Amino acid sequence: MSGFEKYHPIVLFLYYVCVILFTMFTAHPVILLCTLFGSILFFSMLHPARIVARNLVFYFFLFLLLAITNPLFSHNGETILFFMNDNPVTLEAIMYGGAIAVMIVGVMFWCKCINVIMTSDKFLYLFGKTIPKLSLVLSMALRFIPLFKVQIKKINQAQKAMGLYARDSKFDKLGSSMRVFDSLLSWSLENSIETADAMKARGYGLPGRNNFSLFRFRKADVILITAIGIMMFYIGGNYFAGKLDFYYYPVVSGIGTKAGDIWRYAVVLLFMILPGLLELKEKIQWKYLRSRI
Repeated sequence: MSGFEKYHPIVLFLYYVCVILFTMFTAHPVILLCTLFGSILFFSMLHPARIVARNLVFYFFLFLLLAITNPLFSHNGETILFFMNDNPVTLEAIMYGGAIAVMIVGVMFWCKCINVIMTSDKFLYLFGKTIPKLSLVLSMALRFIPLFKVQIKKINQAQKAMGLYARDSKFDKLGSSMRVFDSLLSWSLENSIETADAMKARGYGLPGRNNFSLFRFRKADVILITAIGIMMFYIGGNYFAGKLDFYYYPVVSGIGTKAGDIWRYAVVLLFMILPGLLELKEKIQWKYLRSRI
């Protein structure tokens, strides 16, 4: 189990909501780089190096694609670098495209981390009483993502054992892929119906139904949610006061380098790398305890 995953679902959900919303509603390059660094750091703590490297390569090319798309369609800005098909390519458009790309990639990495930490039982615990049907759908959707991968491998192995991949023809591969998709669709529908019937038989969603849960609010949860609240209060106050504003058009704003600005950046960075630090602390503590055996 992850070190950050041990905390109460309310604390985890509150943190992720704050991170995602703050990332999506800011355009400051320093803030966006902080959230990107924090998401990649936490993602690297949760996955082996091979998966991390593969995702970094994929999202690097996605970043380039998103970054160059904006200046091709948006020609706003005063600093013209060159002309392409009689259309100006401006520095402001390139920087804004890069900022949007950093934001999207950062949010995607955070969503990958959420998929690992916020398991289906946590969603059922949070929303099972208030919105039981929606929470069940969300938990099943999150659960089906890894199950789909496992089931696809099983279907592929079964088809290989039956000799359905013996030919190298493209039409044969297309037909095999269609059979895999058909089998996966049938399995997912059958599995969802069985899950819904099982939940209904257990009285899920009925008024007055008691819920058993292993989640308990501990002292560590109180400390973490207090720290999150203090940092979000400080960051939110600066955000609504306009101290974290940044503009790309018509000219790029300057990045503040005063002591107050550095302090704000440091608080944001600490907030973004908080899960990674907790995960690193857990790994160091685990290795230390193993060395004492």
